Amino acid sequence: MANHSRRDFMRHSLLGLAALPLGAGILSRSAFAQELTPLDPNSEQAKALNYVENASEASDHPAYAEGENCANCMFFNADNQGCQLFPQNSVNPEGWCQSWTAKA
Repeated sequence: MANHSRRDFMRHSLLGLAALPLGAGILSRSAFAQELTPLDPNSEQAKALNYVENASEASDHPAYAEGENCANCMFFNADNQGCQLFPQNSVNPEGWCQSWTAKA
C-alpha cells in the first residue's frame, strides 16, 4: 500500500512540475497585458519624439514615410498597445513618432 501511495505522489509531483512553465507563461502574459494610460501627445517625452496620434499628421516630417505607424513599428506591443519608448503609456496604433523602426 505504501508503494502505491509513493507512486501516486511521484506521478502527481511530476505532473505538477510539468505544468509550471505553462502557468508561468499565462501569469507573465497577463502581467504584461496590464492596462496603460494613453500617451498625452502634449507631454514632454511625446513632443521630444514628435509623437502624433494619427500618422497622417506627420506627413510633413522629414523622417516620416507613407505607411509608417505605431502598429507596424518594432517598439509597439499589440497586447496592451504599449510602446517600449513610452513604457508607462499606451499609444494609438495609428500614431507615429520619429523613432519609428520597421518590425524585423
